[in-house]
Amino acid sequence: MTTHNPRLPKPPWLKVKLGQGENYTRLSKLMKGGRLHTVCDEALCPNKGRCWEKGRATLMILGDTCSRSCRFCNVSSEQPTLCDVQEPDRVAGAVKEMGLMDVVITSVTRDDLADGGSTIWAETIQCVKAEVPGISIEILIPDFCGEAAALDRVFATRPDVMGHNLETVHAQYDLVRPQAGYQRSLDVLARSHRAGLITKTGIMVGTGETEDQVHELMHDAVAVGCDILTIGQYLQPSSQHLPVDRYVPPEEFDAYRQAGEAAGFGVVIAAPLVRSSYYSDEQDAYVKARLKKDEA
Repeated sequence: MTTHNPRLPKPPWLKVKLGQGENYTRLSKLMKGGRLHTVCDEALCPNKGRCWEKGRATLMILGDTCSRSCRFCNVSSEQPTLCDVQEPDRVAGAVKEMGLMDVVITSVTRDDLADGGSTIWAETIQCVKAEVPGISIEILIPDFCGEAAALDRVFATRPDVMGHNLETVHAQYDLVRPQAGYQRSLDVLARSHRAGLITKTGIMVGTGETEDQVHELMHDAVAVGCDILTIGQYLQPSSQHLPVDRYVPPEEFDAYRQAGEAAGFGVVIAAPLVRSSYYSDEQDAYVKARLKKDEA
């Protein structure tokens, strides 16, 4: 039986403008022409209009169908499609045509593939670097079922920022991410840190978590070497998804930011409309300083 969950009315601080403008139209045409997917579209990101008008988009590889069915996510979870071996070249070409020097790449989860899609991941990063020398690449990866070889294959390409989202607090995993594992995701972040990568994670609030549970997550993530944390409001994609427990007011996000900084993160980006690929001047400055330090 299909479950229909009622939606709470959105507060005024969650209202966003629809996309429009020259850059927005240009990016839309490039995505369609290159047969590319974006998490902006598939996940119904509220920042699509703002980011696309700024010429920034998060490209999603390995198709538009996920092998998992997380209760918060709008990405289709039907039978995944076959891998497109030409996708790395197409993504690199699109990044070059868009004139980007800073790109975010993510993907659906592909538990149906022997390598979890890590080979396509690695090839995509390598192709983008070859096509656009000097580009800054942030990635947002799935957990690859915790397989060390798959993770190391991606880490070996040396992205500038390696992201993997915890998404929610430990106590909410069975409800929000029943096919994932809190400790497994912490292990991904720990392995990234040990590989010497700038490591990032993101969570949603408003699914029923408590303040203490969010603070516990912060300390868990810092303990495994996570550098950057994003916190945003969960928004219910449809009546068949997990309902919003409550809309967290902006002042609570400010308090979470302060708590995260006190816990030891290098950067905490927290606001109702923040998403893991949300552009932040603070993150940009932090990453550049870290990379410069590592080169010295």
